[in-house]
Amino acid sequence: MSISIPEYVPGHALLKGKSVLVTAAAGGGIGYSAAQRCAEEGCRALMISDVHPRRLEEAVARLRQDTGLREVYGQLCDVTQEDQVRALVNAAEERLGGTDVLFNNAGLGGQKRVTEMSDDEWLRVIDVSLTGTFRMTRAMLPAMQARGRGAIINNASVLGWRAQKEQAHYAAAKAGVMALTRCSALEAAEYGVRINALAPSIAMHAYLKKTASEDLLARLAAQEAFGRPAEVWEMANIMVFLASDYASYMVGEVISASSQRA
Repeated sequence: MSISIPEYVPGHALLKGKSVLVTAAAGGGIGYSAAQRCAEEGCRALMISDVHPRRLEEAVARLRQDTGLREVYGQLCDVTQEDQVRALVNAAEERLGGTDVLFNNAGLGGQKRVTEMSDDEWLRVIDVSLTGTFRMTRAMLPAMQARGRGAIINNASVLGWRAQKEQAHYAAAKAGVMALTRCSALEAAEYGVRINALAPSIAMHAYLKKTASEDLLARLAAQEAFGRPAEVWEMANIMVFLASDYASYMVGEVISASSQRA
């Protein structure tokens, strides 16, 4: 039995006056939805990044048009490249007048059995999903720590806890993101900076439909408590909460947005 999708939740100014940077936000998944929700929740300025120039330009224009926020900027960034990561953080600090919130959304998945997986396939997923999150956190923390405030939210996955065939590389990367979140959070908390993570299960969007079979997606959705996949904005809502002052005492937490967390 599938429970119907709830109505879209209007903004409540949860991020009023804050500036936000979101990585890998130009697609149609959780990243773009998170950027949109931040604008709807009253952020004063927003920067998104992506690796595709045209998609990034179109996403910036769409965000400005749909949300009415004029202070929306785009910056190309491949999180596997340290120089591009540093350039992104520097650009955000300058154009946003300091970055209050960082959403580490960049990730890469795929389906491959361990016995058929090459070193390059393994390392690519780890580099984007785990090491990319580390690079962004390392680059952003000094500025946030100097100001004595800030929030970093990492996009993990329930596969960091739960086993699934053909997902060893992705699951290992996301389990690493969870461990990185917990350990870095203790270090950042000494300076008033909060780091937490969201662990989504299945959130339906166009890219996911291209990279996973219809049968697999249907089976995964059927396992969920509501019998349906999440809407990307439902995941974005949780990320916004973690970024807001309502989560002021949350440090190193990984919120599971799924009944299939273990």
